[in-house]
This record gives sequence, structure tokens and C-alpha cells, in this order.
Amino acid sequence: MPVHPFGFKVYLASRSPRRRELLRQIGIEFELLLLREQAPRGPDVSETVYPGESAADFVRRACRTKARAAWGRVEERRIRSYPVLAADTVVSVEGVLLGKPADHADAARMLGLLSGKTHQVLTAVAMQFGDRIEMALSESTVRFRELGAPDIAAYVDSGEPMDKAGAYAIQGRAAAFIPELRGSYSGVMGLPLYETAELARLFKVRSA
Repeated sequence: MPVHPFGFKVYLASRSPRRRELLRQIGIEFELLLLREQAPRGPDVSETVYPGESAADFVRRACRTKARAAWGRVEERRIRSYPVLAADTVVSVEGVLLGKPADHADAARMLGLLSGKTHQVLTAVAMQFGDRIEMALSESTVRFRELGAPDIAAYVDSGEPMDKAGAYAIQGRAAAFIPELRGSYSGVMGLPLYETAELARLFKVRSA
């Protein structure tokens, strides 16, 4: 197993600016280690849901695969060894799993499914160093008010839903849709800070 040189940094395997902000919030320094979105051999992580797969099983599998792919990048590039941090978020409403919308019509469809309902947001976070991988799962419950067609159209037109699981950002304009949250606010944003800090502690990654 490679030697962890010093404990102030991780590689963040995510394109999400929200995850960068959240890591900075708890003082964990990081470098970006981006995975392929498209490549001749295909994407690093398949987002296909297997038949009968639960939301929790799906998000854990996707997160674990991202972490392993990221550690593979560290080894392939022979760069300095730091732990890699990966996360994945999925929204589940009445048994339907919602990832990021493909386009504006898909975003409107997702928001229509969430309107007036309670749904679950599951975010898995994993850290890997060498052969060791540890994972945690955050599950939160969010209730949306009823959304009319003008509400949905205006929100979709704002552009905010387009790179968000479930087509909304709790830290943005969608906060006006949410009368109730039970669980982790940062987990709904995409990186549960308590669980992330616990993983950092396990891997001896100290806050700056």
C-alpha cells in the first residue's frame, strides 16, 4: 500500500462546484481529479439502474465505482498519492430514481414528479487510498409544496436545475419550494459534511 505523505489534502473526483464549496467549508484541501465523461472506452461510471436495484444500492455502487476509477487514475498517472474522495447523489420519489435532467423538458418532468410530494435524497460518499475504501451513506427526506406550471417553467428557465440530481438545488431558488427537510442539508446539496469529515478522520486527513 502506498505511503500517505502528509494528511492535509485529498483528490476530489467530482466536477461539482457545490462539493468544492462544501469541502472548503470544513477546511479540507483538495485537488481536482476529474473522471472521463465520454471516451473511446465509454464513461468511467455507468449510471444505469439495474433491475430491482434500490436507490441506496444504486448510489453506493455508483460512488464506489467512481472512487475506484479515481484511484486508478492516481496509479496510472503516477502522481503523488493522496486519498481520493468521490460522491454520488440520487433522488427517489415513489420508487422512481431521478438523476440529473437530460434537458429542460426532462427537468420539468422531474419537478412535476416532486410537486406536492415527499421524496428521499441519498448521497453516498467514499474515500479510497491504496486498496482501502470506506463509504458512508446520507439519507434525507424533503417535502415539496405544490408547484404550478408557471412555477416549474420559471425555475427551469433559470437554468438552475440542469446539473442537479432531481432537477433542483436546495441552496438556490428551489429553497422556496421546500417547507420541510429532515436529515442533512449538505447531503441534499451533494456532499454530507459529517460523513465526509468522519471518512477524513479515518484516513487521517486533517483540516487545514
